[in-house]
Amino acid sequence: MDLTDLSGKLAVVTGASDGVGLGIATRLARAGAEVIMPVRNTGKGEAAIAAMPGAVSLRRLDLSSLASVAALGAELLAEHRPIHLLVNNAGVMTPPSRQTTADGFELQFATNHLGHFALVNHLLPLLQAGRATVTSQISVAARQGTVNWDDPNWERSYDGMRAYGQSKIALGLFGLELDRRSRAAGWGITSNLAHPGVAATNLLQAQPGMGRPRPTLGGRLIRTLGRRGILFGTIESAALPALYAATAPEAKGGRLYGPSGFQHLAGAPAEQELYAPLRSEEDAARLWDLSEKLTR
Repeated sequence: MDLTDLSGKLAVVTGASDGVGLGIATRLARAGAEVIMPVRNTGKGEAAIAAMPGAVSLRRLDLSSLASVAALGAELLAEHRPIHLLVNNAGVMTPPSRQTTADGFELQFATNHLGHFALVNHLLPLLQAGRATVTSQISVAARQGTVNWDDPNWERSYDGMRAYGQSKIALGLFGLELDRRSRAAGWGITSNLAHPGVAATNLLQAQPGMGRPRPTLGGRLIRTLGRRGILFGTIESAALPALYAATAPEAKGGRLYGPSGFQHLAGAPAEQELYAPLRSEEDAARLWDLSEKLTR
């Protein structure tokens, strides 16, 4: 996939210290964009940017902490630089047991959705100034399920996969509602969604800090088959839908882009039908209001 010339553009990519996010950031930098990589682990981030082309810099960000999100927002606002591309890519997946953040939220809901919701709202003036494209990275897990409206933080019962699916449905509803509100208010922001298909990213690898001492069996299987070009994608191919959604002249707001192969697990990027849980405008507005309340 060839990217258009992005010289003079400022891009922000969350979760870019490894995996799909690093692939996205590298391709954007190679196309001429200046790339800001907000990362939780600065040592890991410094190792990543050492081999990257172009103008790339790090910022500190822990998406599970609203204070950290606010600090990054204040730092970037103080620089007064319009942002042209924002890729909400960072995420966590299925900790073995329910974990909560310093703000009291379930970890996946906080990191995958609420942190990105707060970040976009903090950066709204810069996104407006850059007439930005905001691409939010969801997942095939958003194909089914719903937001657990009565217990969004899974306090009464916890199912890691259902909580993960909810977090990606929430991010998708937010991305679509952002596009609707931008068009209604004339913000000049284009917001769309992407999903990477299925590849052996770090989401499925060992995460000792999250209570997973070794890679999942599914992660090992996906890595083996993906390397052989069987059914699943690679980290490199998994980066393409978000790159397409964020940069292709024909990519539109309010749309979903993902791999075009079998069951949309791998393949070249293309527009796809919105998943059923993402189609309700009423749910999207309700989710926005809930997110405003939770993130204050």
